[in-house]
Amino acid sequence: MQTVQEAKPLFNALPGEPLPYYVANGEGLRFERDGQLWTIIARAGDTGGSFDAAFIRGPRGTGAAAHSLPRHQRSYYVFEGQVQVWLPGRSRVLGPGDSVHVPEGTPIAYRLLGHLSKLLLFSAPGGALDELISGEDQVEHHLYPAGAAGTTTDAGLALPPLGSVAQGDLELLGADDAWDADLPEGNEPYMIRGLEGDRRGWPDSLNAFSSRGRTTGGRYFSVATLGAPAPYIIRHFHQLHTENFFCLSGRIWLWVNGEEILLTAGDYVHAPAGTVHSFAFAAHQTRMLGVLTGNVFEPFFDVTGVDTEDHVYTEGLIDPSVVIGGIKANPDLDLVVTGPPPERTRAPGL
Repeated sequence: MQTVQEAKPLFNALPGEPLPYYVANGEGLRFERDGQLWTIIARAGDTGGSFDAAFIRGPRGTGAAAHSLPRHQRSYYVFEGQVQVWLPGRSRVLGPGDSVHVPEGTPIAYRLLGHLSKLLLFSAPGGALDELISGEDQVEHHLYPAGAAGTTTDAGLALPPLGSVAQGDLELLGADDAWDADLPEGNEPYMIRGLEGDRRGWPDSLNAFSSRGRTTGGRYFSVATLGAPAPYIIRHFHQLHTENFFCLSGRIWLWVNGEEILLTAGDYVHAPAGTVHSFAFAAHQTRMLGVLTGNVFEPFFDVTGVDTEDHVYTEGLIDPSVVIGGIKANPDLDLVVTGPPPERTRAPGL
């Protein structure tokens, strides 16, 4: 804990050990695969083996054929563009904010339907990307080549990613327009639309679970937050879990071991256990994705929020004391408060 708390966050580089770091949009270890650019932002060595993560960006028509991983739980979050996804017995066209969640051994296929479409892949435990990292040379450019094209046809998709296990036939059904709004009761494949799932109201913000521990085998859970400009929250750290902050849109200030970092769309901060941190939204309708390893912290959002059926927040509706009251009434939330909210050193409008 002391080593982590004394570490200044690393900028635009992967540390190789569980320390706090920041990766700007487009930075990371970059590889080309099947006409797509894979930008790795977290490896097993950076996360203590708990997960790895990468952004996948490509032109219309690229994708991955039916494949599964035998021991990894995966989630794909759409950041930009449109993506058609196939799971056993169903297919959907997903847009920004939507996601698909795949247990180990379950086949999945996807195809990018729009140019510059962008997916976040989050996989636990770590190691799913090891073969990609070790088997191909890195590239220096930050975008796929102008001539990149998919090898997809109506009859099939591109070859599976490295490290996958080819499956038999995954029927490539036509996409339907079903609106996936509910989380399953257990660890099964599913899709969920943006700002659906279990929703909790916070002061001038809304938290929506896109996955829970029960849907990922306890390996992680994820929360999409929609919020208005707000001051920093209290400084704190966690002893048992890692937090990962992704900015989908707007602006987010992260205070990480005394350093202020501004996140805009596509930026990422990794805060392992022990990192003293705080965050503040700095633009209206900012959207943030949080992915947290394990599920020990999952009850925090339930006890500090208010159940709601709404899909947007109402400014001024939720009393901020609800959050503080929930923390005080639940001392076993793996949250250690270290002090009051940080003082913002940058102009508040930035």
